[in-house]
Amino acid sequence: MARRVAVLLAVVFAMLLSITVTPAAHAESYLAAAGVESKYARPGPWTVTAQHAFTCCDSTGAAFDIWYPAELGAGGFRHPIISWGDGTNAHPEQYDYLLRQLASWGFVVIATESSQTGSGADIVGAVERLVALAADPGSVFHGRLDAEKVGAVGHSQGASGALNAMLRPGSRISTVVPIELPMQVLCGTGSWCPDTGRLTAGSVFLINGSEDVFISPSEQGLPAQVVGLQSVRAYYEAIPAGIPKVWGTLVGPNHNDVQGQPDCARASFPCTTGVYGYLGYPTAWLAARLLDAADARQAFEPGGEFYAPNPQWVNQIGSLG
Repeated sequence: MARRVAVLLAVVFAMLLSITVTPAAHAESYLAAAGVESKYARPGPWTVTAQHAFTCCDSTGAAFDIWYPAELGAGGFRHPIISWGDGTNAHPEQYDYLLRQLASWGFVVIATESSQTGSGADIVGAVERLVALAADPGSVFHGRLDAEKVGAVGHSQGASGALNAMLRPGSRISTVVPIELPMQVLCGTGSWCPDTGRLTAGSVFLINGSEDVFISPSEQGLPAQVVGLQSVRAYYEAIPAGIPKVWGTLVGPNHNDVQGQPDCARASFPCTTGVYGYLGYPTAWLAARLLDAADARQAFEPGGEFYAPNPQWVNQIGSLG
């Protein structure tokens, strides 16, 4: 029975990917909560420079794109690194609005142009490429990066890749934000199925949209012990005690809203509202973990802003270890 369900789900997923629809534009702006979310939903203080095919190459021969503060190292600042993982058959340009937002808060964001990032190998490789550039006296990044403050963010297959990247031996990645993490039945041959139960270190902020019921559903009918990790709640609950973890579901977004620029006009189907909701709290989480921002950290502590009743969010739960 479980095998039949898996086959059916895989067929549905393939059908979704084959649909071509022009998404509707978002009718009204997302209303961020006053306080930390509102602060980090706005662009940060750094002017951003973006370059496609900035450097080469990952294990597949694909180039890396990059977003970074234009005045690198101003005032002696050393910038944390964020490695981005694309969704299946997607490209970093489709996430430009979000990645530019992160860079505006002081992060250097690097993304492989590969659209097959689930293993996490090229997400880790992107970090190592930047660290190598930081050691090169001829590079604009020389002496201006903090190789001890590294995170990974990814969408769909790239969300799996971000988790797998943190799990890889020797990885520098200490925190991840998996966005619309696919249920395990959709990870093809199983070569990039993430298992959050294997985590022994790091921290995780899981995010999904309430309308993403076919790829990254919040709940599953059968327990994980029977069918595996087929929901975001199952991924969250599998994370061992002592690992800082948070989960929240945005009300309204579908699987590809994170590609919004910022609404759905240029996002792949299915998209409902655009990238708006993915700006504030994900940026705050990374600021808390990699920039030691006290206000952002407080938002995720017990009783913090993130857990307050909010018409834009449900499933706000967390444990900081």
